[in-house]
Amino acid sequence: MRESVIYQEILEEGEELGRRKGERSLVLLLLEQKVGQLSEIEHERISALSLERLEALALALLNFSSKADFTTWLEQEQAL
Repeated sequence: MRESVIYQEILEEGEELGRRKGERSLVLLLLEQKVGQLSEIEHERISALSLERLEALALALLNFSSKADFTTWLEQEQAL
């Protein structure tokens, strides 16, 4: 059963969800340290990001100097 294609696909999905959840938690922690408390809407918008976009946010937040930088990033992300 573990060798079946369906089992492997489910396993891969679970692993990706786990990575995404862990990365999202880390990005939120770092972001709040950098720019301060985030709103519930901002949390929801971050939660909706794909793993690829979470990684982009993680890199971008290194250059944020204010919450306005983060807000601009989110607005640009939404425009994509």
